[in-house]
Amino acid sequence: MSTFRTAASSLTAGLAIFLLVTHRVEVPDITMILFQNPEFWVAVGLVIVVAIFLRLRVPAMLAKMLDARAAAIANELDEAKRLREEAAAILAGYVQKAAQAENEAVAIIAEAKAEADRFAKDMRTQLRAQIDRRAQMAKDKIEQAEAAALAEIRGLAADTAAAAAEKLIAARIDEKRAAALIGDSIKELPGKLN
Repeated sequence: MSTFRTAASSLTAGLAIFLLVTHRVEVPDITMILFQNPEFWVAVGLVIVVAIFLRLRVPAMLAKMLDARAAAIANELDEAKRLREEAAAILAGYVQKAAQAENEAVAIIAEAKAEADRFAKDMRTQLRAQIDRRAQMAKDKIEQAEAAALAEIRGLAADTAAAAAEKLIAARIDEKRAAALIGDSIKELPGKLN
């Protein structure tokens, strides 16, 4: 496409020169007027600059630079898209891990509540058993104390009765009767020992 432009520009310039040369005879002063006109020289300079640009293939270089920049931007966009997809995958993984952690936390809390309930139930059972044991021990101690008190009271009563009986016997028994009672007791003793 750039060779076409160069050819078109050259053709246009050649045509302009041809027209000037052919019409010079009819309009002799037009060439002089044209050469003195600064706008003509600006146009000639512009045509020369455009010709140099076309000759050096500046549009092709610009197009190549723009294509390279477009390719770099496309690569950056692809990289950004890839990074975005990776970030979305990582985010999904973290969301899934967070959901799993939340489920595990709920399970741990439920298990801890169940364990606490079991522990409380066991503690109540153990406490009830301990209270029952202590109550039984207290009851046993009370019964032992009652039995000891009864034995002591019986002992005291027996001692008091024996002392009273001794006093009564001493007052009512004489020696003869005492010797007879002792003899009877000795005779009965072998029958009681068997």
